[in-house]
Amino acid sequence: MTPTDRYLLDNRQTEAGQRFDAFATLFDPTTFRHLEGLGVGPGLRCWEVGAGGSSVVSWLAGKVGPTGKVVATDIEPSLLAAASHPCVEVRVHDVGAEEPPGEDFDLVHARLVLVHVPGRERALRSMVRSLRPGGRLLLEDADPALQPLTCPDEHGPEQQLANRLRRGFRKLLADRGADLAYGRKLPRLLREAGLCEVEAEAYFPVTSPACAALETATVRQIRNRLVTAGLATDEDIDRHLANVAAGGMDLATAPMISAWGHKPQPA
Repeated sequence: MTPTDRYLLDNRQTEAGQRFDAFATLFDPTTFRHLEGLGVGPGLRCWEVGAGGSSVVSWLAGKVGPTGKVVATDIEPSLLAAASHPCVEVRVHDVGAEEPPGEDFDLVHARLVLVHVPGRERALRSMVRSLRPGGRLLLEDADPALQPLTCPDEHGPEQQLANRLRRGFRKLLADRGADLAYGRKLPRLLREAGLCEVEAEAYFPVTSPACAALETATVRQIRNRLVTAGLATDEDIDRHLANVAAGGMDLATAPMISAWGHKPQPA
């Protein structure tokens, strides 16, 4: 099985672009705030890991400018064409199995990546190793086990169905090696990897049009797998998608936990 085949939410599927658009709406403000706080600016060398869509890569490119560099990697980088920029280099790369695409990076960032990567321990070591002394690492990952529901306010049959489908989604993720409690571990893992001044916070969207768009795209993307695994019927999925489209439900995401720190200078 190739890395792309292992990943439940394949970038080659039509719905992937819709999911990345929703991620950008939901999470880019938080991500950009943290990156600004870490001092992203002209001339820096950055590695965007598992870039997926183009929004973060394009933002970084604008910040580092012509004297900087952004290396954007993914196992399936087909959606990165929109990030075309003289300072951007796009590479096919499996962070859980391959050596880093360079060293002495000033900044390394990954969002909603390592929770899905079976080789996440190696991936984290690779990212830390690629940093220059004083370089900064920002990891942002979901913790579906911390808040496992699509509808935290489960007050009716529509919400109950949504939460049943979310349980099916979580099972499919776990069966492919996802760590559904990964987000909460990030501060400890960054300290154990040798980073200094580690901090973290969580962002938890409870309801918005982007949450509904993400839910619709995700359910459509995994529809066949849910049905094949006996976790839902086509009728269940059609009913849920109609409920979402009706606009009467509050649809949440799992909390995204952002953790950051820097590589110490040699003694």
